[in-house]
Amino acid sequence: MPRNDRRRLLRGLAGAATLASLGLGSRVQARTSSQVVIAGGGFAGASCALALRRLAPDLRVTLVDRQPRFVTGPFCNAVVAGLRPVSAITQTHAGLSAAGVDVVHADIDGVEPDRRRIQLADGRVIAGDRLVIAPGIDFDWQAIAGYSPADVARIPHAWPGGASQLRTLHDQLRAMPDNGRVIISVPDNPYRCPPGPYERASLIAYFLSQHKPRAQVLILDAKDHFSKEPLFRTGWGARYGDRLQWRGGRRDGARVVEVDAHSRRVRTVGGDEYAADVLNIIPPQRAGRLAEDAGLTDAGGWVPVAAHDFSVPGHAGIHVIGDATRAEPMPKSAYAANMQAKLCAHAIARELAGQAVSETKLINACYSLVAPDYGISVTEVYRVDDDRLAALANAGGISALAADANTREAEADYARSWYQNIVRDSFG
Repeated sequence: MPRNDRRRLLRGLAGAATLASLGLGSRVQARTSSQVVIAGGGFAGASCALALRRLAPDLRVTLVDRQPRFVTGPFCNAVVAGLRPVSAITQTHAGLSAAGVDVVHADIDGVEPDRRRIQLADGRVIAGDRLVIAPGIDFDWQAIAGYSPADVARIPHAWPGGASQLRTLHDQLRAMPDNGRVIISVPDNPYRCPPGPYERASLIAYFLSQHKPRAQVLILDAKDHFSKEPLFRTGWGARYGDRLQWRGGRRDGARVVEVDAHSRRVRTVGGDEYAADVLNIIPPQRAGRLAEDAGLTDAGGWVPVAAHDFSVPGHAGIHVIGDATRAEPMPKSAYAANMQAKLCAHAIARELAGQAVSETKLINACYSLVAPDYGISVTEVYRVDDDRLAALANAGGISALAADANTREAEADYARSWYQNIVRDSFG
């Protein structure tokens, strides 16, 4: 297939690949007494619940999440830059309830993998024939000296961190001096949404260009290269010039190792010190607490899974999906979580019905905004190979490095459409 045709096909699928388009759309007759319990109601957990209801309507599905409202990672950078209100990226689980999912909003006190059940803080216990854990990510608070949960109110990570953190970061941008400096600290891989920090830097630079024309953005990165780097660099040069600067971890010694939260100063591994008017620390990450407390994580802090159904080896009936997984080369993204959830739901529904699991391919689509009218994207396709994921050569697509303004604007429109589609597909 010619590359342009392949990109058009992938763009269509990227809106929200349906179960049918993935070859997972056939309904099954699961045992009516069977129950699946899902811990976590973000993109992964919500997508899994909806897919199970569509694939096996007789299956009982219970989703537990402490939050009645979920602020999405996608488009949180638009909130930081004042392009959208927080309400525009806040989702509820009403669509899941309407689809027949039993939604329980409660704090989860712990997970018992051997019994396939979760304990709620109010004393209730919910058990199932299968337990799906979608805990998202947590932060390694020991990685950067001087930065702890107590400092978040003053120096928000906003990853996304809920409505309060996003608003705080935006308010700090509005209040900073006209010639001030924003510093963004970016962790080493792996972490949630690899291109996210660079989109954030881009949209902050856009905000500054409109409101603080003498201010600058400095990215202090733990890495020497980053996702969609040539595309971002091209966009930065075209739109922001010297207003936006990047320094790499090993090349420039730019990994942040210490923070003075009071003075908003940082020190890097290379010994350099920088002062910021607005400081955004994105800490190193690991799987969410539920997975870690249940003993499902490896030495690196992530959960190894079997790619054909995202089950956890050595833990019968336990599945983990989304950002918490070790599912390379698939990144930790909302779209990847949605894809993994559908594959997991299909496998659970078929296995509970005594049927074989169908083979499929997974897709990840990632759009980023360099400016409101300047979008870039990358799409990848993966197959299951010996219970691991492998990227299919020449099956994905990436925005052309040399593209005209109309193409960039169209990609920005695709990004906004993608968001609406993925939210609808995940939350109903």
